[in-house]
Amino acid sequence: MRVLRAQPMSHMPSFDPNDARPKVAGVIGDPIRQSKSPTLFQHWFSKHDVPGHYVPLHVRADNFEQVLSALPKAGFRGVNVTVPHKLKALACADLCSDAATAIGAANTLTFMRDGRIHADNTDGYGFLQNLQSTATGWAPDAGPVAVLGSGGAARAAIYILLQAQVPEIRLSNRTRDKAEVIADHFGRKITVVDWDERSAMLTGCATIVNTTSLGMVGAGPLEISLDDADQAALVTDMVYNPLKTDLLLQAERRGMRVVDGLGMLLHQARPGFGRWFGPDPEVTEDLRRACLLAEQPLGQT
Repeated sequence: MRVLRAQPMSHMPSFDPNDARPKVAGVIGDPIRQSKSPTLFQHWFSKHDVPGHYVPLHVRADNFEQVLSALPKAGFRGVNVTVPHKLKALACADLCSDAATAIGAANTLTFMRDGRIHADNTDGYGFLQNLQSTATGWAPDAGPVAVLGSGGAARAAIYILLQAQVPEIRLSNRTRDKAEVIADHFGRKITVVDWDERSAMLTGCATIVNTTSLGMVGAGPLEISLDDADQAALVTDMVYNPLKTDLLLQAERRGMRVVDGLGMLLHQARPGFGRWFGPDPEVTEDLRRACLLAEQPLGQT
C-alpha cells in the first residue's frame, strides 16, 4: 500500500497538451453496468470533437489494486471510481487532494506522466454545483442543514457544506454509531440525531439532503415526513432513479423547492474530463436528456 501525501488544492493535476498518451479513461466499479458515466463522457467527446474513449471496467474488490496498477501502463490517463472501490482508491494513491483526505475516499484518479497516481474526490463539488446551478438563490448560510445517511456520499456532502459555511448540520443515520464517527471527524457543527427523530429534526432546516439509497429503484422506501419542515426549505435527493423520488414528490406537494440527484453525477465528472482531455465541459439539458435515455437501470453514481 502506498503512503499518502496530502497535496494542496492549488496543485491539482491539469491537462497537459504535450501528453502523447492515447485519450483513454474509464470508470471502475462492481457492478458497473448501472453507470451513466460512459454516456456523459461520450456526449462531451462529441460536443468538443475529442477523439477519446471512456471504458466501463467491472472489477471485483480483490482485483482492484492489480487492475489499477496496470491501467497507466496500458495508456490510461485516469479513471473514475465508484462503489465499492472509493476507499481502496484513496489508499492506492501517491498524492491526494484536500477533499479526498477530508472525505476519506476518492472517486477521481489521475495517472501522472511520471507514474504517480493522484486521488481526488469530486462528489462534494458535484453536489454543491448541482444545488447552486439548479436552485436559484439557494444560500448555504440560510439555516441548518439536515443530512440523512452516513456513507461516503454523506461525508462528501458534509465536507462541501462545511466549506460553504453552513451554520449547522443535523445528521441522522439508521446506525447511530456511524453518524457519531462522522461527527467526531468533522467537528462541532455536526449534531447527531436518532433515526427515530429524523422527521422531527427537519424543523427549522433550510436544506434537507438524502444521501442514502432509500427511495432508489430496488431499495426500500425512505420513510420520513416533511410535515414539520419549513415550506421554504430546499429538498434534494442524491438518488436519481427514479428521478423524482417519493421524498421529492412529497416536498413538491407541500410547495417546497426540490433538486434531483442527476446533476450531481454530471457535475462531479467535469474535473476529470478537463484534466484528462482538455476542454472544460458544461452540464446542459441535452446532456441530462442523454443520460436519462441511457438504458442503465440503477440509481447512484
